[in-house]
Amino acid sequence: QVQLVESGGGLVQPGGSLRLSCAANASIAREYGMAWYRQGPCHQRLVLAQVTAAGNTDYADSVKGRFAISRDNSRNTAYLQMNNLQPDDTGTYYCHLIPSNYWGQGTRVTVSA
Repeated sequence: QVQLVESGGGLVQPGGSLRLSCAANASIAREYGMAWYRQGPCHQRLVLAQVTAAGNTDYADSVKGRFAISRDNSRNTAYLQMNNLQPDDTGTYYCHLIPSNYWGQGTRVTVSA
């Protein structure tokens, strides 16, 4: 059983930055891709960024140039560096091992003046 724990959320002003972390409790996570999703007021989870086991990345158009996903396999951890945050980025952020049914519990990000 793989458990994922997100951290790093909080309240930030528009234009600010946050760095989210997603720690897995098992090294098997290294064999999976990892992705970050955001769930907003409509409760739909939208994929924002993905990184493959090999380290290849992909981003949603809405975050390209502002967000950066990375992973440290020695720590079984993925990161999401978020810059120039805007109010529309507000939501609960989840990490997900792909392909799998493993999700973290989410971390809340609020962008507000």
